[in-house]
Amino acid sequence: MRRVSSSPFSFPAFSGATRTLVFVNLAAYFALALLQLVSADMAHTIAGRLAFDPYSYLHGLLWQPFTYSLIHTAIIGTLFELLSLWFLAGFLEQMHSSAWVNGLYAVSVIGTVLAATAIYVCSSAFGYALPHVALYGCFGGIFGLLAAIGTLYGDTEFLLFFTIGIKARYMVAIYALISIAMLFGDQRMYAFAQLGGALAGWLYIRMAPRRGISFLLSERWYGVRNAYYRWKRRRAARKFEVYMKSQGRTVRFDGNGRRMDEDPDDKKRWN
Repeated sequence: MRRVSSSPFSFPAFSGATRTLVFVNLAAYFALALLQLVSADMAHTIAGRLAFDPYSYLHGLLWQPFTYSLIHTAIIGTLFELLSLWFLAGFLEQMHSSAWVNGLYAVSVIGTVLAATAIYVCSSAFGYALPHVALYGCFGGIFGLLAAIGTLYGDTEFLLFFTIGIKARYMVAIYALISIAMLFGDQRMYAFAQLGGALAGWLYIRMAPRRGISFLLSERWYGVRNAYYRWKRRRAARKFEVYMKSQGRTVRFDGNGRRMDEDPDDKKRWN
């Protein structure tokens, strides 16, 4: 692992997962902006269908958890989000792989909508139904990245609001306190969703493999595939035993489907 500078006040390299995430969000913003020039009503309708609304999600719009983070409307808010994404993801990518950063971001984005859905369902169940608030933007992923940096690199200094030098753990604590304070206002669903993204990011760095979720899934897939092939070989071996027994010969196979009466030093058959 590379050594972290004590005062990284400059933006990190713009490459790898960081560049991909920023470009994808930037392309989505301009696509929606161009659509608004063609038809403002159509752009509003599409943005409403792709943004995350717990009520709509629970009534069939199942794609919203995967699309809401790509919906950006205000240019100033989008600029701040993408600069934050560049800074935070780029910093983490200096010490971790692109797959790890992508996994952290994706888990945080999904954790955000899970938290929003949870507070919506619980509030409705207890008779305190929240208003339908559409969530959009990549703020959930950003809070997950913040939580990861605060946990792993708490003593590293950053610029709060790009102006004030502050240690990472204190910066994360300030953002968390702001979200907690918002829980007592009209934006409680938004605030709870932010905290859900941060919690998901924290759980990711505690539980995910160092090479990222994509590596873990590929390893699990190959494990399942190989187990299936071993099962097929054992089944074929049992059928062959029955067939040879009907021919008056006896052959035996081990648990891996290999002939037990063959030369154990002969590796050519199994390689």
